[in-house]
Amino acid sequence: MLDQTVTSGAAAPEPETGTGSRGPRARGAGPSRRGRQVRRREGLAGGLFLGPWLLGLLLLTLGPMLASLYLSFTDYNLFTAPEWVGLDNYRRMFDDERYLTSVRVTMGFVVLATPLKLALALGVAMLLARPRRTQGFYRSAFYAPSLIGASVSIAITWRALFSDDALLDRALQWLGLPAGGWVGDPSRALIVLVLLSVWQFGAPMVIFMAGLQQVPQELYEAAEVDGAGWWRKFAHITLPMLSPVIFFNLLLETIHAFQVFTSAFVVSSPNPGSPADATLVYTLYLYLRGFADFRMGYASAMAWTLLVAIALVTLLLFRTSRFWVHYADGGDR
Repeated sequence: MLDQTVTSGAAAPEPETGTGSRGPRARGAGPSRRGRQVRRREGLAGGLFLGPWLLGLLLLTLGPMLASLYLSFTDYNLFTAPEWVGLDNYRRMFDDERYLTSVRVTMGFVVLATPLKLALALGVAMLLARPRRTQGFYRSAFYAPSLIGASVSIAITWRALFSDDALLDRALQWLGLPAGGWVGDPSRALIVLVLLSVWQFGAPMVIFMAGLQQVPQELYEAAEVDGAGWWRKFAHITLPMLSPVIFFNLLLETIHAFQVFTSAFVVSSPNPGSPADATLVYTLYLYLRGFADFRMGYASAMAWTLLVAIALVTLLLFRTSRFWVHYADGGDR
């Protein structure tokens, strides 16, 4: 009995040792190796899908940006090798009267077009937020100008509407108001561009409508119980609750206003910026210096100056948003 017990006790550990030293490792090595292979294949597939985007980023975005930054410090006319001039292109801007005019025209356009466009978009969004049988039709109709408004054909049509003895002139004459073409009048030419921009209010309108749907109706009901009129409900409920959406639209539309080009180029043709540089927006003058005067180095400096200006305006909007943008959780950002 003792011999059997000793024999069985001595023989028992051998299978355990073999199983513990070889079996689990053999079983664990397979899945670990397969897991590494799967992760490697997934990483390769992800790299292949990201490849076209990365290639486009390097060749179409980042590469041209770095090239234009270098050209902004050179004298380059598209035909000869760039010549390094340092900060001369940036210094010349302050002595260029047409450049300063383009800055004034652009600032006037931004100050006029952006708030008018947002005000109209908010007003129409509030009207369309109420349930109606033809609500879908009206939403599509008001959004359509945002899809086609930036096209060359619409800009040509707009120019025809505001030219001498055109439809608008005849309507003003019929009403007994002073006529005269708006496109050829330096005091009213910029208004044509502003109206064309304001007409394209569909995109911010849709965003405002989405924001209005998030305002709790209980707030309006409580205000009505307290005897609040439509203005008090708008000023003390709608605007504060929509302030994040207003900030978002304000930021986007301000950036878009600084980049206006197509409408100014088409409406003022065949003399871009006419009459008397009244429609000479910044990007239009940048185009003229780069592709009409072949001053690509100067145009590159203008482009980077515009980028810095937009960045500063964006930073200013973010800094001031803490005073008037309110969020649903009661905290400001």
